[in-house]
Parts: sequence; C-alpha cells; structure tokens
Amino acid sequence: MTAPWRILSLAPIGRETVRAMFEPLGGAAEVVFPATRDRAGLLAALPSADIVIADFSHGLVLDAEAVAAARRLSFVQVPAVGVDRLDLAALTAADVPVANAAGFNARCVAEWVLGAALALCRNLAWGDRAVRAGGWPQAEMAARDPREIHTQRVGIVGFGSIGAEAARLFAALGCAVSYWTRRRRPEAAATYRELDALVAASDILVLALPLTDETRGMIDPARLALLPERALLVNVARGGIAPDDAVLAALESGRLAGAALDVFDREPLPPDHPLRSREDVLLSPHAAGSSVQSRRNLIAAVRDNVTAAVQGREVRNIVNGVKPQVIRR
Repeated sequence: MTAPWRILSLAPIGRETVRAMFEPLGGAAEVVFPATRDRAGLLAALPSADIVIADFSHGLVLDAEAVAAARRLSFVQVPAVGVDRLDLAALTAADVPVANAAGFNARCVAEWVLGAALALCRNLAWGDRAVRAGGWPQAEMAARDPREIHTQRVGIVGFGSIGAEAARLFAALGCAVSYWTRRRRPEAAATYRELDALVAASDILVLALPLTDETRGMIDPARLALLPERALLVNVARGGIAPDDAVLAALESGRLAGAALDVFDREPLPPDHPLRSREDVLLSPHAAGSSVQSRRNLIAAVRDNVTAAVQGREVRNIVNGVKPQVIRR
C-alpha cells in the first residue's frame, strides 16, 4: 500500500481549517504541522514532508538551508501571491515546483487601493481624528484642498491582476489611468508609459508589483522627485520597492502630499517609526488583501492545487519555471 502524501502546513491558518481542506483525500494524504512555530520546529518537520504549504508571514522562511533539509520535498504551495519569503533559486535547483495563489485577492486589494486613494483625496482619516478629539474642523477640511477623484491622473506600477483591477475601478470613476510593467498589455484599458514618464504624470501613484532584485528600491528618492507637486502614493506591493525612508523624505519635503501604506521595509512597523506620527499618512498592517471573499478564494486555490498534486494532475500558477506535474520523491 502506498504511504500517504505528507502535507506540512507552515501557514498561520487554523489547524482544523487546514485539515478540513484535505479531508476529501482520505488516506491519500496526511496533514501535519511543526511542533513549534520557530526555526527549530521548521527544520525538524521538513525532512518528512512531501508537500509544503508555505508561511505567508515572516515566521517560517524556506531559505536555502530549509530547502536542503527537505529531502523529500516535491511541491511548495504559497498561500499568497508574493513569493519573496522563499529561496526560489534553491527550490528551482532542487527541481521543486512552486505555485502561488495568483489572483485570489485581486479585487480585494484593488478596492483597498481605491478606498485609500479616496481617503487621501478627501482627508478622511485626518477629519475623523480631529472630530474624535473634540474638534469641528469644517473650515480646516476645506483649507486642506480636498480633491475629487475623477480629476486625478492615476499611474499604476505593475499590471498583474491587482494592477489591472485597480485600473478598471479608477477608470470607472472617470480617472485618466496609465500603467507601467515590464511587458506591455495590448488589451489593457489604460495607457502605457515608460516608468519615469508615468511617475512624472501621476497625481496618484499606485505600487502593485512583486518585490524582486529588479524592483527593490525601484521607487527611490530620485524617482519620487519626478512626481508632480502634492502627489499621493498608495503602496500595496512591498515596502522595499519604495523604501520607508524615501517615502518619509518625500512627505517631509512636500513632494508627497500624502501616502497610504499597507506594506513597510520592516513589519511590524517599529513603534517609534516617524511614519506613525504623520497625519498625512494612512497606515495599514499589511491587510489590504484580507476580506471574507478573499479568504474563501485562498482556501479554494490552495485546496485545489494541493489536491491536484496528490492526485497526479498538473498544478496551476507555477512561478519558478519547473514543470507543473508534481513527481513524488
């Protein structure tokens, strides 16, 4: 009798939820978890794992040492879109296919981008804080030059599923929308611009692209200096693409009139970080992709792909170029 596939779940998802996802596989699979959520627990659990559901937090990182310890590893499913917490080179060298959950939260994040842009344009968070503090800043709200969203030129850096959906939502409200990505999208309902030209023509700059060696530090002080005066920044990508210090300097100089940040160089954002005290910044704890609908989509994506691997079918959304047919070791 063939031994069951051993599915090691590293993600901070409830154990009962994970077990329920794969209950229909019966005796074909066994779901296990690290004994402790630390480095030692990770390294102890990996040698017997056939499939790993990766950790989307900063906790249990699949780096080169971890990959080397996973001698039986045949497939990695990332319960997220970003894969920057994995050593893709090591996994590819080991011929281990890695899949993400592309598109599961595209609408969710795009709606957060739109909501954050509206909040910045109308100073909603500032007004809320002032009224809660006992004030009635009606005149001050008008003096802060609130903007109607349809008058804003929106530039989107990155045009995957999130960027494309954000472009559609902004266009529906009458905004002029442009985008940049490494590969033009002929079907895009937005105008393509080279990156520097895009930044220079964006009243609202949206970052929605993966963190890679190429994109790290891409929106640096020099690029931020290209923005129109009093521009707004919305970042739902990764903090390292627009480093926190560069964003802070642009806010202090007035080049940026405001920023909505869901991601940071360090997460959690340090308690004493200057961004926490700025009234022109809308802060969010890397939660733009969280909604009831996106959680359902994520569970379905992970369940379906891991089930396909166990049943010998090709998996979807491979990100490292390895063949999508999972071969057990």
